[in-house]
Amino acid sequence: MSAAAATADAASAKPKSKKLLFILIGVVVLALAGAGGAFFILKKNTAVDEEGEETSHSAPSERAPRSPPTFLPLDTMVVNLADPGGNRFAQLGITLQVQDSKTAEEMKVYMPSIRNAILMLVSQRNSEIMLQMEGKEKLAADIVREVSFVMDYPLPEADEAPSESGGKPPKKRRAVPPNPLQGVLFSSFFVQ
Repeated sequence: MSAAAATADAASAKPKSKKLLFILIGVVVLALAGAGGAFFILKKNTAVDEEGEETSHSAPSERAPRSPPTFLPLDTMVVNLADPGGNRFAQLGITLQVQDSKTAEEMKVYMPSIRNAILMLVSQRNSEIMLQMEGKEKLAADIVREVSFVMDYPLPEADEAPSESGGKPPKKRRAVPPNPLQGVLFSSFFVQ
């Protein structure tokens, strides 16, 4: 009986191994189909849009930062605006985006001068300008310029237009190292 049992076990082992083989082939086919579908979707995201520009949502930007930025929040500022009558004011929450924590620590030493420069800058604006998107963007750019001036950070020079009389061509700009102050973010912005 032992020989008959061994033959029966051997006969039942082959169908089980075929079943297992078909299951594994099915899993592999499904995995390949999933990978092909993912590739198709990703390829579609990098397709050419209507204007003919190639867009890629998954490709990293050319200027990838080496380390994550550091954020330096400033105390909330309340500033009288330059409106006629002097009864309008702005309450601003500003956060500076800097390249690293070392730069943030250096800026903390100059914080009274930085706050003064920002307060003087905002106090020259009126409420109409402050409420427009362009006014906010210009204010952020001006804050970068003022803080960079206080901290003695390099700024790119403005382009010089050639003279109309056909004089000297514009000077070539020298390469400027990147500014450690990467941006100005508004965490709150109230104008009353």
